[in-house]
Amino acid sequence: MLEAIMALSVLAGLCGLLLGFAAVRFRVEGNPVADQIDALLPQTQCGQCGYPGCRPYAQAIADGEADINQCPPGGATGVQALAELLGREPKPLNPENGVEKPKQVAVIDETTCIGCTLCIQACPVDAILGAAKLMHTVIAQECTGCELCLPPCPVDCISLVDVRDKVETWRWPYPGAPIGAATRRVSSPSVAA
Repeated sequence: MLEAIMALSVLAGLCGLLLGFAAVRFRVEGNPVADQIDALLPQTQCGQCGYPGCRPYAQAIADGEADINQCPPGGATGVQALAELLGREPKPLNPENGVEKPKQVAVIDETTCIGCTLCIQACPVDAILGAAKLMHTVIAQECTGCELCLPPCPVDCISLVDVRDKVETWRWPYPGAPIGAATRRVSSPSVAA
């Protein structure tokens, strides 16, 4: 019995060493170009580009499977930044994917909300709080304005409102971007009522 335990321990140790060596020797690194592209995307996870999120879209651009002009939330500024990163000519936003709009956040009319949880299930960034048969609310700092919570709501109690720029969130426009196309950072948006 003791010999069997010793033999299994030695075998397990050798397998562990072999796996450790293989993990170091055959490590697969992420695509650094895809990482740089992903860093430029707005991280709305809205799917308007035709991909299930920003990371898959970044990988598709890096692999040459997608064009740089498919992200409406990134807008012309995002296309310009991607073009510069990849050494390509900028092009207009593809209208098949949507149009560029100002940054928005979802707001739930809590008096109308029936607590169905369909909006919670649809939110890709977990910005909606609530429980079944209780009212829901949106965490404005987390909301990306992707509009994915609107279609499943059976009582239409969700609306999108523009995020007003504050001193802390306003940034200079990207060089070469149209006037008025300042990029925004959502740290603590104030929502227009």
